[in-house]
Amino acid sequence: MSDRLTVYSTQWCGYCHRLMRQLERAEIAFDVVDIEVTAGAAEYVMSVNGGNQTVPTVVLPDGGVLTNPSLAQLVDRLAAA
Repeated sequence: MSDRLTVYSTQWCGYCHRLMRQLERAEIAFDVVDIEVTAGAAEYVMSVNGGNQTVPTVVLPDGGVLTNPSLAQLVDRLAAA
Protein backbone atom coordinates (compact mmCIF):
# COMPACT_ATOMS: atom_id res chain seq x y z
CA MET A 1 0.00 0.00 0.00
CA SER A 2 1.34 3.41 -0.97
CA ASP A 3 1.36 6.43 1.32
CA ARG A 4 0.50 8.64 -1.65
CA LEU A 5 -2.85 9.65 -3.08
CA THR A 6 -3.73 8.72 -6.64
CA VAL A 7 -5.65 11.40 -8.54
CA TYR A 8 -7.50 10.20 -11.61
CA SER A 9 -7.76 13.17 -13.95
CA THR A 10 -7.87 14.47 -17.51
CA GLN A 11 -5.86 17.23 -19.17
CA TRP A 12 -8.96 19.43 -19.61
CA CYS A 13 -10.48 19.06 -16.12
CA GLY A 14 -10.37 22.39 -14.28
CA TYR A 15 -11.53 20.82 -11.01
CA CYS A 16 -8.66 18.34 -11.25
CA HIS A 17 -6.04 21.02 -11.82
CA ARG A 18 -7.39 23.10 -8.94
CA LEU A 19 -7.29 20.12 -6.57
CA MET A 20 -3.76 19.19 -7.63
CA ARG A 21 -2.54 22.76 -7.04
CA GLN A 22 -4.13 22.67 -3.58
CA LEU A 23 -2.46 19.33 -2.82
CA GLU A 24 0.91 20.70 -3.92
CA ARG A 25 0.51 23.78 -1.70
CA ALA A 26 -0.47 21.53 1.22
CA GLU A 27 2.58 19.34 0.48
CA ILE A 28 0.44 16.20 0.14
CA ALA A 29 2.12 13.63 -2.10
CA PHE A 30 0.09 12.29 -5.01
CA ASP A 31 0.37 10.50 -8.32
CA VAL A 32 -1.70 11.45 -11.36
CA VAL A 33 -3.39 9.02 -13.75
CA ASP A 34 -4.88 10.50 -16.93
CA ILE A 35 -7.97 8.43 -17.68
CA GLU A 36 -7.77 9.33 -21.37
CA VAL A 37 -4.22 8.04 -21.72
CA THR A 38 -3.72 5.19 -19.23
CA ALA A 39 -5.16 1.84 -20.24
CA GLY A 40 -7.89 0.67 -17.89
CA ALA A 41 -8.04 3.94 -15.95
CA ALA A 42 -11.39 5.12 -17.35
CA GLU A 43 -12.91 1.72 -16.64
CA TYR A 44 -11.63 1.83 -13.06
CA VAL A 45 -13.07 5.32 -12.52
CA MET A 46 -16.39 4.16 -13.92
CA SER A 47 -16.36 1.12 -11.62
CA VAL A 48 -16.12 3.31 -8.49
CA ASN A 49 -18.47 6.06 -9.72
CA GLY A 50 -21.62 4.22 -10.69
CA GLY A 51 -20.63 3.95 -14.36
CA ASN A 52 -19.61 7.62 -14.70
CA GLN A 53 -16.19 8.90 -15.75
CA THR A 54 -16.16 11.53 -13.00
CA VAL A 55 -12.87 13.27 -12.30
CA PRO A 56 -11.15 14.05 -10.10
CA THR A 57 -11.49 10.66 -8.48
CA VAL A 58 -9.01 10.26 -5.65
CA VAL A 59 -7.82 6.95 -4.21
CA LEU A 60 -6.56 7.26 -0.65
CA PRO A 61 -3.61 5.30 0.76
CA ASP A 62 -6.07 3.05 2.65
CA GLY A 63 -7.89 2.22 -0.61
CA GLY A 64 -10.85 4.52 0.02
CA VAL A 65 -12.18 6.55 -2.89
CA LEU A 66 -13.48 10.13 -2.98
CA THR A 67 -15.05 11.74 -6.03
CA ASN A 68 -14.41 15.44 -6.61
CA PRO A 69 -13.41 16.01 -2.98
CA SER A 70 -12.45 19.30 -1.42
CA LEU A 71 -9.00 19.67 0.09
CA ALA A 72 -10.64 19.76 3.54
CA GLN A 73 -12.34 16.41 2.89
CA LEU A 74 -9.04 14.86 1.86
CA VAL A 75 -7.19 16.27 4.86
CA ASP A 76 -9.90 14.95 7.20
CA ARG A 77 -9.77 11.47 5.65
CA LEU A 78 -5.98 11.37 5.74
CA ALA A 79 -5.96 12.46 9.40
CA ALA A 80 -8.46 9.74 10.30
CA ALA A 81 -6.32 6.99 8.73
